[in-house]
Amino acid sequence: MAFQGLSPANGQVAKLGAICGQAIIGTKVNAPLSCYADGVYVLPMENVLATKGTGVVTSVPSDSPDDYAALRDLKKKADYYGIQPAWVDGFEPRPVISTAAYGDMTAPALCDEMKINSQKDRDQLAKAKEAAYKEGFYNGTMSVGEFKGLPVQEAKPKVRELLIARCDGFAYAEPEGLIMSRSGDECVVALCDQWYIEYGEAAWKALTEECLAAMDTYNDETRHQFEIALGWLHEWACVRAFGLGTRVPWDPSLLIESLSDSTIYMSYYTVAHLLHRSLDGSAPGPLGITPEDMDGAAWDYVLLGKELPAGHSKADALGELRRSFLYWYPVDIRSSGRDLIQNHLSFFLYNHTALFAKAEWPRSVRTNGHLLLNGEKMS
Repeated sequence: MAFQGLSPANGQVAKLGAICGQAIIGTKVNAPLSCYADGVYVLPMENVLATKGTGVVTSVPSDSPDDYAALRDLKKKADYYGIQPAWVDGFEPRPVISTAAYGDMTAPALCDEMKINSQKDRDQLAKAKEAAYKEGFYNGTMSVGEFKGLPVQEAKPKVRELLIARCDGFAYAEPEGLIMSRSGDECVVALCDQWYIEYGEAAWKALTEECLAAMDTYNDETRHQFEIALGWLHEWACVRAFGLGTRVPWDPSLLIESLSDSTIYMSYYTVAHLLHRSLDGSAPGPLGITPEDMDGAAWDYVLLGKELPAGHSKADALGELRRSFLYWYPVDIRSSGRDLIQNHLSFFLYNHTALFAKAEWPRSVRTNGHLLLNGEKMS
């Protein structure tokens, strides 16, 4: 959180004090958007990961099997858990989400169905949680509140926005698990100055979906993975501060990150043999074109067919490049690793539809997996 603009100084945690969790058991707190206007009590719960210290978490015993099992245990054994019976006696599960499979009380229904007797039935609770969350998210309808009647999938982002608007919550992000950098540092999610490419913009996405529909993917799995990627892909952070790469034209202090870079490099293959005889470009090609000749206007003419400025010194030679490009393009087949579908290969489609006419859109993508050695990919 300290790296996401949520502390007085970026990257520095402002420690106000320390408190033992046991000390706040029995404290009455406000639960945002709940039906209990007078608040609810902070209660202990056994089935919580010790490594995940998030403080106080709202309990939803109608839809969370863990929460329902905990509430039931607390009611049965108040003395054992060191709580006062009054802290739980007045609280029963209230409907929040309705599903066709389990009705308004998903958690109680699953606990009865799977014969879960207490919080100690952890394997069964894990299965029940997966079933409850899956059914609730994909097939659930809100039973209460401002978004009553809406599917849970639609209501979830609206509830998030409402909590933030009412100052009952704030947004922050974290990795799903521990991530270590190649330099051995533990990674966090940070809010940085950044340039984004707005993949997912409606008109652009429609063009890219049109390109995919007309393209050969050679198997349904590849097509399905592309469809998923185009479905979730939105703003993509496209620059970084160090490493190898191309300078960002409008911000030379930054580099284009590797997955965003080189998405249309195959268009360069169509003219490379005419531009230079050596890989480092030190020996000009047969047309005598120098790097200085290839300014923005030249590339716009060769790749996009735009008009050259009057009197361009290499007009005839550039005409040869244009003819070569049109001869070799579009890409008949792009062969690449299937792990790149969710980023680089989708960018490849997006950027082609943004820059080129439909006649130059890619015709096919064939993806491959990796051979494994000792359970790890060889790449």
